[in-house]
Amino acid sequence: MLRVLKKTIAVCLIGFGLGTLMVLLLPITWWLFIIGVAIIAIGFIWLSC
Repeated sequence: MLRVLKKTIAVCLIGFGLGTLMVLLLPITWWLFIIGVAIIAIGFIWLSC
């Protein structure tokens, strides 16, 4: 149960990060772009453990 919850949270983080990046590709603001990439990376790290 806990493993499924961790994977769900990780997928949500990846989706949120990708959504952030898609919105921010219109006016590129570098610090927001870095936050989006970091959220995606955290999601993938969480998914792998």
